[in-house]
Amino acid sequence: MINRRLFANFDWILLGLVFLVSGAGILNLYSAGYNLGVDREFLYTKQMVWVLLGLIMMIIAFSVDYRIIIRHAYLVYVISVLLLFLVFFFGDVSHGSQRWLELWGLSFQPSELMKLAIIVALARFFDDNIEKGYNPGNIVILLAIVGIPFFMIARQPDLGTALFLLVLSFSVVIFARLSRKFLIYFTMAGMISVPIGWFFLQGFLKGYQRERILTFLSPERDPLGAGYHIIQSFIAIGSGGIWGKGFLKGTQTQLRFLPEQQTDFVFSVFAEEWGFAGVFVLMFVFFVLIQWGLTIARNSRDLPGALLAFGVTMFVFWGIFINVGMAIGIFPVVGIPLPFFSYGGSSMIALMTGMGLLMNVSMRRFILQS
Repeated sequence: MINRRLFANFDWILLGLVFLVSGAGILNLYSAGYNLGVDREFLYTKQMVWVLLGLIMMIIAFSVDYRIIIRHAYLVYVISVLLLFLVFFFGDVSHGSQRWLELWGLSFQPSELMKLAIIVALARFFDDNIEKGYNPGNIVILLAIVGIPFFMIARQPDLGTALFLLVLSFSVVIFARLSRKFLIYFTMAGMISVPIGWFFLQGFLKGYQRERILTFLSPERDPLGAGYHIIQSFIAIGSGGIWGKGFLKGTQTQLRFLPEQQTDFVFSVFAEEWGFAGVFVLMFVFFVLIQWGLTIARNSRDLPGALLAFGVTMFVFWGIFINVGMAIGIFPVVGIPLPFFSYGGSSMIALMTGMGLLMNVSMRRFILQS
């Protein structure tokens, strides 16, 4: 039976922030798909369906005590790894990558589920081992928890998501406040693993992935080819000026100069139409959401709750940081979606589930004993 005190302490502010950014994202997708033809014109309605499904997952995520979820963290992790494994045999191939599984007529990316699974698994790992200090066996287990999905996702190939998983995991490791000795040994083991991993990984890299790295360093080297995406994004963002061109009036967007405007460069669509003022407001709302999540992590009554809340918050933070960085050219184009804005069911459901876990920790801190 659900404790009534949970609803008395329900985090309405977090829910309001989620609705605000999701609503803005749907509005932005309406503009992004407005002149893309019938097949993409109604992307915003599909996104609304994903948001509704995400809300269902959010309700489930905050209804089940997060301590129960942590208790079964390794099961969640193993299921996620198995789904990644199935992608190699039954996954749909699109644009040279094999990343999607189809279930009951719906396609989804197991790699998005893995972002949450690895947060939950790391929370369980540190809860079990934080008091043991340095232990070579612990380092091997920790590297395996992170390394197995990393190489599986990179093999699809989806190097962007694989690297995102590394950054997300390392953020949680740092937050866990390990002993200095443990952290030093973990870092050394990770550094030794990098060249070994790169040796095996470089054979998996596709030509377009190598080209993306070169284009990031110099987009002008191929302005009509690999550099086209970034250059058009620069133009769209810069032409927005202070106040923007207005809703549905962005020329780069509506004249279809801006590629992947519903996914990778959805931020460029927003910046062109709403300008610096609109971007400032959006970034402020995102900042409040991130700060709220960090506050929940800091106020959590136990370590697993703190790690879970921090991990979910970093899930959102790094998504924003990397996607906006792609749009303005400080990062190569690696296909990381802008949270709550980019079109995609797997990403939206994972984010909404993460927000449910964040609410879970927020509400239960009032009923857990100190």
